[in-house]
Amino acid sequence: MTDPNPLQSSGNGAVPQPPEAARRLFGERLAQARRYVDMLAGPGVVRGLLGPREVPRLWDRHILNCAVVAELVPHGSIVVDVGSGAGLPGIVLAILRPDLRITLLEPLLRRITFLQECVDELDLRNVRVLRGRAEEFAGHLAADVVTARAVAPLNRLAGWCLPLVREGGEMLAVKGSSAQEELQAAERELTRLGAVDWSVAHVGSEFVDPPTTVVRVRAGRGVQERRRKRRKR
Repeated sequence: MTDPNPLQSSGNGAVPQPPEAARRLFGERLAQARRYVDMLAGPGVVRGLLGPREVPRLWDRHILNCAVVAELVPHGSIVVDVGSGAGLPGIVLAILRPDLRITLLEPLLRRITFLQECVDELDLRNVRVLRGRAEEFAGHLAADVVTARAVAPLNRLAGWCLPLVREGGEMLAVKGSSAQEELQAAERELTRLGAVDWSVAHVGSEFVDPPTTVVRVRAGRGVQERRRKRRKR
């Protein structure tokens, strides 16, 4: 039987060919996604942005895990990806959804350099890269959706992300199996920050197993009031 997911050679390990789920999700943009995977497996590993053991599972564990979050993002949204790191999920969303306007926000120079190289190489005209911490941009950036993956515990993450969200917009935090527990522990902080609704969603069951777990937090008027106060400082 032919291996449905053969491995291609890489200096940093075996890079899997895109699975059928990737072909269905990315369609005509699959070539861009493949090039991004090559960059993660090459320069991304060499510069310490990704562990070499992650290379064989780049598609399933990272690319597809991020791509399915797109179903939660409304068409034409302004998106800020906080702590973008190697571009997960920001670059994946940008490849899959050219209708989005995405800002990759990252404080570390070596990561910023890699992100800009990816944006240039992949010709992602819907993306800009900004260096800095989320709290430095509160009152200056206003997004429909703020994304974050593997950045910090939810109670701290909300304090960084929610001030960047417009009233009625959402923070989408990609989490693991402890998402519900994190959410319960963060409820008091979410209320203090002006959030008005929150829940745990499981997305992409037809593409990834297990489905991607996302904590959704909707911003209310209180978030806007805090933003205005920050802008006046």
